[in-house]
Amino acid sequence: MSCEGKLKFLLPNCQSNADLNSASPTLKLQRMESIATPIPKSKGHWLIGDMRALVANPLNYIIAQRPKFGDMFQADTLMHKVVFAAHPDVAKHLLLDNHKNYYKSFDYEILKLVLGEGLIGSDGEFWRKQRRLAQPAFHKKRIEGMFTAMLEESEKMVARWESYKGSGKSLELNTEMTAVTVNIVAKTLFGTHVDTSMEAIGKSIALLNGYISARINNPLMPPPWVPTARNLQFKRDRKTLDDIIYKIIADRRQHPGEHDDLLAMLMSATDEEGGEGMTDLQLRDEILTLFLAGHETSATSLTWMLILLSQNPEALARAKKEATNVLGQGRMQMEDLGKLSYIRRVIDEGLRLYPPAWIVGRKALEDDVIHGFAVPKGYNVIVSTYLIHRHPDFWENPDKFDPDRFLPERVNPEQHKYAYFPFGGGPRMCIGNSFALMEMTILLALILQKFDPRAGKQTWEMNPMVTLRIKGDVPFFV
Repeated sequence: MSCEGKLKFLLPNCQSNADLNSASPTLKLQRMESIATPIPKSKGHWLIGDMRALVANPLNYIIAQRPKFGDMFQADTLMHKVVFAAHPDVAKHLLLDNHKNYYKSFDYEILKLVLGEGLIGSDGEFWRKQRRLAQPAFHKKRIEGMFTAMLEESEKMVARWESYKGSGKSLELNTEMTAVTVNIVAKTLFGTHVDTSMEAIGKSIALLNGYISARINNPLMPPPWVPTARNLQFKRDRKTLDDIIYKIIADRRQHPGEHDDLLAMLMSATDEEGGEGMTDLQLRDEILTLFLAGHETSATSLTWMLILLSQNPEALARAKKEATNVLGQGRMQMEDLGKLSYIRRVIDEGLRLYPPAWIVGRKALEDDVIHGFAVPKGYNVIVSTYLIHRHPDFWENPDKFDPDRFLPERVNPEQHKYAYFPFGGGPRMCIGNSFALMEMTILLALILQKFDPRAGKQTWEMNPMVTLRIKGDVPFFV
């Protein structure tokens, strides 16, 4: 690497590769800290640092620490060097400007226990190859072709809800949104050939998701290799899931060309550079990644959006009027999606206030300077999407639910591009963002066309797991 490389600003007097390569890590860090501010560090309990607060509720911990330290601070932890950040400059630097200097942070290693080397957890050249292979399956035209499957599953849910209408009986909203989004992912991933194994897949993924969340939020849990009851159950659940997925792949290998769904696209994809397709293991990892990410984020977001509408009667009335005017009493058509402009703004505002991916983490491969702070090699930088989406320097009345802030005439053209990034950013922006937006629009419009939804209470506690869920059940009336 020459002085024109990424560390030139750290060693401004270097003249050659030899100068750069001969600089010791200590010298690099000293040079870096001479032009950057050390990151302020929380001082927790003398023995366990900030671990108790982080385990109890990591989001509440970040929210509480920010007034003390500002938009970037280091947590006092036992296990890792962790920096929390709440400024869009940091998000842009990590995800776009200097993304090659960062790999996924330590928490993604826990996700890999289930998802393996799928798109969410993989890095480097392997990730780039997998992204190239998967990208055609998420082409705009391909996503539009999934409209009918999404609509049919949404209509089944709405039809089932009819028996609850005006009855005084409540639905459990988390359960309902999870069930319908699981069915949508299953149908688009496996086509019309969805059998009873899908129920087993959904159940296994729910159990594994709970295990992952517990391990991420509690780094003091015994390692997976320790034969505790919970670890042994996790291995059984994972084997059950693997057996089902590998059987589906094997059946498809024996009958190529008989299906037209996402799995068929993934199985037929070949890399333009090397000509290889995906192995069974790679297919397994991508199937589980799509299954988990494809339903968990949408289900969580839809739950929050319906609660927000329930808390804001005027917005609910506007959204319901639009759904009624656009859809009438007929069946939704593909062209109706573009006419549901207010419902789309409700979705944008819901994703702003309660982004399902409430944090994004990266680990520094080399020393760096971010937002004026020195970030040494090996540090994990955890960006809080939640706090950036509510940053008072970038949003007026940031905690207020106001879908019209996304009206074209109200959007500030000078707004920071990373003040709002619910689907991530840079080369690793979520591959399924168009899928999720279409799915959420269909579901919200159909619910509002048929029902007057309302939540059973007004206040809800956030439960920051793999996604930003709600703590406890959500009784819901239609």
